[in-house]
Amino acid sequence: MAIIDRVKWDGSPNLLAWKYPSQELSTWTQLIVNESQEAFVVRGGVYDGPFGAGRHTLSTENLPLLRELIGIPFGGTSPFSAEVWFVNKVTNLDIRWGTPDPIQLEDPRYKIMVPVRAFGQYGIRIEEAKRFLLKLVGTLPGFDTDTLSDYFRGVFITRIKTGIANAIVHNGQSVLEVSTQLDLLSDMLKNSLTPEVAEYGVSLSQFNIHSINVPEEDAAVKTLKAALAKRAEMGIVGYNYQQERSFDVMQTAAANEGSAGTLMGAGLGLGAGVGLAPAMGQTFSQITQQIQPTATPAPAPEPPRPAAPAISPSERIQLLRDLGELHTQGILSDAEFDSEKRRILGS
Repeated sequence: MAIIDRVKWDGSPNLLAWKYPSQELSTWTQLIVNESQEAFVVRGGVYDGPFGAGRHTLSTENLPLLRELIGIPFGGTSPFSAEVWFVNKVTNLDIRWGTPDPIQLEDPRYKIMVPVRAFGQYGIRIEEAKRFLLKLVGTLPGFDTDTLSDYFRGVFITRIKTGIANAIVHNGQSVLEVSTQLDLLSDMLKNSLTPEVAEYGVSLSQFNIHSINVPEEDAAVKTLKAALAKRAEMGIVGYNYQQERSFDVMQTAAANEGSAGTLMGAGLGLGAGVGLAPAMGQTFSQITQQIQPTATPAPAPEPPRPAAPAISPSERIQLLRDLGELHTQGILSDAEFDSEKRRILGS
């Protein structure tokens, strides 16, 4: 075969490592290495290099193996046989991953076994080219991102399954709610996987979970979603019922005759009693007991009712505080708040 006088990368962009197809070299062969690449000359398992970006002459001056293994004297010229490997050190950010089969997890809240799927992408860069060639590439003629993904798939999926399961159990979240933790889970898994790939001379520049989902057609998923919908419905119905009952009670009290009704109307008009704190209820109870009118004989004309005793400053302050809390929670509008505030201050 003809002796090669120039060796350079001629592999596809998705290759991480590529072996030059010919081994017929000489001490005057020019090795051309591009930016973001490293090259090695290999013979008998001995690596000379790395050669960085630029043009290099494969002479005895920069290839000790020519003297040690082939016996070419220093400064001599001679043809020889050796492999030339190129390693692409450009960061690759678009390597996809996904769980091949759903992960069976028990929902910690509803105790239902649910199948969970996840997928995303990660980015890598070859940091230690010689380690990468020795531990992963071996005798293959080339090594691309698909081969790397296949090689790491087993350890990645194992760590991903464990990480997602631990996150769900630790946080006590429903499987259907774990997607709110994607950023946290991504960072956690990146930290877990980094030492695994570093053993092969690879750095993990990023790791992202794009989605954690469940098969919509699965019976367990339908059961879980029905349970969540029922809980939400009961929560809404329970809240509305309590709100309506509180409003009815306060409205009835405000409409009653007597000083107690007047006071309730002054403190609670427009349904301000919705969701009142227990402290406010106790305050009203104490005040109304103090000013409850006494019964009068039915036949006698009813005398004019005495005016309700004034609310003490401390009670007025408590009413205003409770009213402010209702306004902060959004139960009272600005107009309702202003109206009730004026009513309390003027009582």
